[in-house]
Amino acid sequence: MDGLTEEEAAIVAVVRDFVDRDVRPSARELDHTDTYPEALIEQMKRLGVFGLAVPEPWGAVRVSAQCYAVLTEELARDWMSLAGAMGGHTVVAKLIAEHGTREQQDRYLPRMATGEVRATMALTEPGGGSDLQALRTTARRDGDSYVVDGAKTWITNARRSQLVALLCKTDPRAEPAHAGISILLVEHGPGFEVSRDLPKLGYKGVESCELSFVDFRTPVTSLLGGIEGKGFAQMMRGLEIGRIQVASRALGVGRAALEDSLRYAQEREAFGKPIWQHQSVGNHLADMATKLEAARQLVHHAARRYDSGERADLEAGMAKLFASETAMEVALAAVRIHGGYGYSTEFDVERYFRDAPLMIVGEGTNEIQRTVIARQLVKRHPIGGERA
Repeated sequence: MDGLTEEEAAIVAVVRDFVDRDVRPSARELDHTDTYPEALIEQMKRLGVFGLAVPEPWGAVRVSAQCYAVLTEELARDWMSLAGAMGGHTVVAKLIAEHGTREQQDRYLPRMATGEVRATMALTEPGGGSDLQALRTTARRDGDSYVVDGAKTWITNARRSQLVALLCKTDPRAEPAHAGISILLVEHGPGFEVSRDLPKLGYKGVESCELSFVDFRTPVTSLLGGIEGKGFAQMMRGLEIGRIQVASRALGVGRAALEDSLRYAQEREAFGKPIWQHQSVGNHLADMATKLEAARQLVHHAARRYDSGERADLEAGMAKLFASETAMEVALAAVRIHGGYGYSTEFDVERYFRDAPLMIVGEGTNEIQRTVIARQLVKRHPIGGERA
């Protein structure tokens, strides 16, 4: 596989076999019953999937961002929720590996690598949406503790994660606002409540929750990196891999929709010939495959940029924007190709159509992505200035 080492290609092959053997037969029922995939998650732990972002000496095998993107696509092509179960965990692992104190790294990373500790991140607030600088959750220093008050929403895996990377304001009066934002690595305890699970169109099986913090105390040692005011910049770097992951999920959903459509278009006949030979269906297939391949190249380009150590917010934003919009288009085209069966819960196409919108609004809406892209374009190509 282009760009991957032999070891990485072998890991991808193992995950692909797991998806074909264990995920595909159970995904439809788990989705329709909105059942948490406990057995599949345990298998992912045994395969080492949760440790692929953890470097040595805390983890056994750390893969490149490009390999991580391929693995995410493989998991998402049969059930996008499985890829979602590892998304926030990976971002938090990278945050701790790159910005954490040695004590934080030693405390969490070995157990995160095995999946014993699973992590998620808490950014979005009920009234804030994508405007992270406007967050209202505060952490007030009180002796050897921070006292946290506030609320978060749309937090994936909130009930089953033992560790939460909480974005909050440690200095609400700071100017500019991002200078007062920090990340706390918090564990469940008194004053921290998972208040409810949110009902969803798709993305079933994995919980998305509201969190409430009322006089919740966490030690000062939970401050990521040990320095206040660094959280916004730390999370922006973390969101680069997060957006690459969401874009890869979109690739998986789109790929599944295309593969199902290709199979159906060869099996189904109308007017005496397979329907792919009818120009309207054939054109759909051609456009689906072309846009998916273009999206894949954008995702892998963003992953390589991330691996280089350079800022990848522009590339990750482009990949997330294009891949998610493509997945939505491809999923709808798959419904069209399948006709009435595309609307039936006896086929998987309707699930792809329900899952695809999440990637458009998740990890920063696509409207926000366009703003990020435009800002970074101007920053890198200022009039009369040097390239940034």
